Order: sequence, then C-alpha cells, then structure tokens
Amino acid sequence: MKVFVFDLLPYSTNLSHLKQADGELPYPLSAEFCDPKVVAQTYAEHLDAFEEIDRLGYDGIAFNEHHTSPYGLMNSPNLIASAAAQRTKNVKLLIYANLLPLHHPLRLAEELAMLDCMSNGRIISGFARGIPREYQVHNIPLSESRERFEEAYEIVTRAWREDNFSFSGKFHAYDNISIWPRPYQQPGPPVWIPVTGSRESIEWAAARDIPITPGASTEGLRHDAIGLYAKSLAQHGRRLTPDHISIPANAFVADSKAQAISQNAPYWLYFNQTLFSHGNFTENSKQLGSGYVSERANDYVREENVKASERARAEYRGMTMADVERQAQNMPWGSPDEVIAKLTGAADRAGAGTIIVSMNRGAMPHAMFMEQIRRFARDVLPALQAHEVKASPFAQAA
Repeated sequence: MKVFVFDLLPYSTNLSHLKQADGELPYPLSAEFCDPKVVAQTYAEHLDAFEEIDRLGYDGIAFNEHHTSPYGLMNSPNLIASAAAQRTKNVKLLIYANLLPLHHPLRLAEELAMLDCMSNGRIISGFARGIPREYQVHNIPLSESRERFEEAYEIVTRAWREDNFSFSGKFHAYDNISIWPRPYQQPGPPVWIPVTGSRESIEWAAARDIPITPGASTEGLRHDAIGLYAKSLAQHGRRLTPDHISIPANAFVADSKAQAISQNAPYWLYFNQTLFSHGNFTENSKQLGSGYVSERANDYVREENVKASERARAEYRGMTMADVERQAQNMPWGSPDEVIAKLTGAADRAGAGTIIVSMNRGAMPHAMFMEQIRRFARDVLPALQAHEVKASPFAQAA
C-alpha cells in the first residue's frame, strides 16, 4: 500500500479571536490580519517538512489549491510543487488539485508539463472543480462549473498527448497549438480526481478510467461512492482495482488514544470550528440552489447516509470537545498499533491501494508536525507499505 502525506498548508497563527457572533470568521478576512513574515515562515517550514517526508521514505506528498482564506496558503499548488520538486528526490508530487474551471487550461497544461520535466516524471495531476468560495473569488458562475471542468480537462490532456491540436469549445478556442515542453511522462502525467460525492463526477471519472479519492465525511458515504464508481466502471467494461481508489485519513500517533486526543484535539477543533467553512457553503441544499450540483447528485446514497451527505456547516462550526472524543474512537488516533489497524482496516474495506494522510490540521506547530512525520514513519509507515490490498470488495458486486 502506498502512503501520501496531504498538506493544506494553513496560515500558522490561530485566528479564532477574530470570529463574529455567528461563529464564523469575517469573509473576506481583511489582509491587514495576514502577516507576510508569518506566511514566509510557514512556507519555509512546510518545505522543510516535504524534504523530511522524502527522506523518510513516504510514497508521495499531496498539495491543494485554495484562495483568500487562512484555511490554506497554496493559492498555486504548482508553485509549491515546483519548490518541492527541487527539495525532494523520490516522492511523487500529487497536485490535488488544480481547479480546472477557474484557470486558463492551456497555461495549466504547460505548467504541469514543466513540472513533470523538472521532477523527472514525479507529477500526479489531480483535477477538481473546487468549492463554492473559489468561484466568487474568480467571478465564475457556479452553474458553469461542470461544463468548464470537462472542457478544460479535454484541452489539457489533448495538449499533452497530441503533437498539434486545435479546439473550439464553449469557453475556449485554440488553432494549431503545439506545447513546449511536452510532459516527461508520456502521454502525460497520471490524472486523479478527488470527489465529494456527486453522481456526475463519479460517473465522469469512471467513463475515463480515472482513479478517484472519495473524500466523504463517513465511511458509509465513502462506500456508497465507491460502489457507484465500481458499477460505472463495469458499464464501460472495466473492473475496479485497488489502484483506482485512494482514501483520505487524519492520523495522529501517540502513546495512547487519550494522549492523542489531548494533544491533537485543539488543532482539530480549530480546523473544524474556524477554518473549514470560512467564506464557503458546504450544504447540498445551497449548492443545489446555486446550480453547482444537480437534483440527482446524491440519489445513489443509501438512506442511512443521507444525513452525512448534507454536510451542514453548523455541525463543523459547533463541534465540541465531546464530539472530538466521540469521533476519535473511530479515527486513526492513538498508539502505533491502533493507527495501523485503523488505516489498514479502512483500506481493506474500501479496496484502496493508497492512503492520503493528513497529520497537521488546524495550524499545528511546526515542531509537532515534524514529530508526527517522524514518528509515523518510524512506527506506522513500514507496516502500511508492507500491507497489500489485493482486491476491491466492491468489484464483485459491480
């Protein structure tokens, strides 16, 4: 099994004191509260962490794109990946993800080809639609999201694989284009897609045999998404394998479950209460009204998982210590043996060949993040990499 470390790269100073009466940070959060020296130090610390991740033998590092929020400072995951490519030698660099509807697709094709060459073919190119906040930042209608995504994907991948191409679409047009450089990996870097769960995204990925990361909030909801993906693959004559699925997890290694909760809970609470929904709306009902999702987006979800699929902001914003203690019982927080058991069990049940692990949610201090990277590498990583997920339990059902 492969293990990637996922990093949101949040602003490293806690900003809870700026929250309003409704429990949310103001949006937009004025740039007067952003200290460039803190940002510079944050980038330097995370680049040091990436170098350590590479040295310790992890399989990959995953980067993200977000805008105008302390939630994450990777406005351009390609810039971070470029710096990381020069500080690392072996790890895969998973850009998870460039938000296709918001950017010029030919420019993205060129940048990713550059990165692939600069890293000697270590890029995995993730593409996503992005969260609603990003659309208001870039002044793109949410109702255009899916059309823009699909058109941009075609442009990027054709630019990689065709010596010359022309394209005429709804949003972009090109005549007789040949990009330089071409990607190091031919016909282009592997493409992965993170999905929050909409039927259309899952079916679109399956039709193109693109691996997915179902980022569902509960295991039941995740399994619903994988089941639909397996059926969609089968409709195209393909069989689901562990290489098709990666799953996210938040892990914390300590001497015991109680110690893990005590040490990690403050950062988990800050992430959920303050950062997670800043300037964004997560509720399916609101996304439906905006045109971002369709009426059928969640029609495959089993009844017992419908509540989890609604993703109400209030449940994150109102999280308490008691909620964390309850959640942690089913999370890979605790002793090395417990973390190993939780992660391998989740991978086996999902039929996932890759785990994408977060270790530093919520502006965790740099020294604590580095200690987690090292302790996980020493006490957990060897067992995970030795663990083999041989088949997907969803393949036969499909």
